[in-house]
Amino acid sequence: MVTRFSTSFIPTKKEAPKDATSLNQKLLTRAGFVHQELAGVYTMLPLGLRVLHKIENIIRKHMESLGGQEILMPALEPKTSWQTSGRWDSVDILFKVKSQHGYEYALGPTHEEIVIPLAKERVKSYKDLPFSLYQIQTKFRDEPRAKSGLIRGREFGMKDLYSFHESKEDLSFFYEKAKTVYVALFKEMGLDAKITEASGGDFTKKFSHEFMILSDAGEDNILACSKCSFAQNKEIAQVKAGDSCSNCTGVIEEKKAVEAGNIFDLSTKFSEDFELTYVDKKGKKQFVVVGCYGIGTSRLVGTIAEVYADAKGLVWPESVSPYDYHVVVLDAEEKPVAAQLQKLLSHLEKKHKDVLMDDREERAGMKFADADLIGIPHRIVVSSKTAASGKVELKPRSSEKGSFKDIKDI
Repeated sequence: MVTRFSTSFIPTKKEAPKDATSLNQKLLTRAGFVHQELAGVYTMLPLGLRVLHKIENIIRKHMESLGGQEILMPALEPKTSWQTSGRWDSVDILFKVKSQHGYEYALGPTHEEIVIPLAKERVKSYKDLPFSLYQIQTKFRDEPRAKSGLIRGREFGMKDLYSFHESKEDLSFFYEKAKTVYVALFKEMGLDAKITEASGGDFTKKFSHEFMILSDAGEDNILACSKCSFAQNKEIAQVKAGDSCSNCTGVIEEKKAVEAGNIFDLSTKFSEDFELTYVDKKGKKQFVVVGCYGIGTSRLVGTIAEVYADAKGLVWPESVSPYDYHVVVLDAEEKPVAAQLQKLLSHLEKKHKDVLMDDREERAGMKFADADLIGIPHRIVVSSKTAASGKVELKPRSSEKGSFKDIKDI
């Protein structure tokens, strides 16, 4: 597919908004990926939405490898369910909405209050277990201070998966599989995630594991081994910087990181609240054991932007880039250039590549600067110079210099 820059909604800017403080907010806004509506609330523009969809589809593939079935739950949740779980008055980031008819609702920051009653519709016997459901949804959290661009918002995208089991042992088996899958899906996006031990947070008092991406933009401090995979969130850490690692010969180091995902053992907490039970093989009623597995989808857009940015702009990994190639056209009015451009586009179309073609009537310097700012992995220049040589200029975004290539070799 070829998208023309000249007819696309890509409002690039030379300067970042004055109130932008984080690198991802500055670059994503300047490059025309997002537009801030208010603190912690963003519109995803066409380029940003393409990246978000790439991230979501990677997540879908890996959730289905776990056996997850996709559903879509409502963002507007009944007050009664939050009262049943005892969280209506205890969760301080809960957006509460009162309708003109006097009813009260919650804008969902999480979905235990919906998915647990939903599971009751199916679960009767041990034969109905295990299974898992996931969704990719918009979440709302009344953060006291929205900051760090897309990394901490009041309205944001999230994937949450819930697994339902007969026993703690069965949950533990699935939980460990989820850890492996999470690491793999982050790796596919170009991110090296450290599995970090943490407390249960606001939603459960049990242990949890966070998937941390090392970045100076991170709001969390973790204590991680310099050699092995051991890591703990500083808030619950039993080690300190400079300690020897108990697992290997490495040294514990303190680093800043972004939390890209987390997983929780909810045990039977919500099953007891909502009386989610099953009859076991002996005919005895038991509470269903539940696990919860989250990933911030829009947060990942901001995280990847932070991790891969350079002095010129964004640098997207190929797996999540909005397009495969950024084609810059110069001297478009010349017939040899038009002929070479058509040959190139036909070749890329046959290879099923997505192309952003800069056909604007702008000077070359501006086109090159925008290409660097937007950060598509490969830039191809078509001009009178390339048409005369019979080759096009190909430059990876991460390289300073390009090279001339035959179209058939791209």
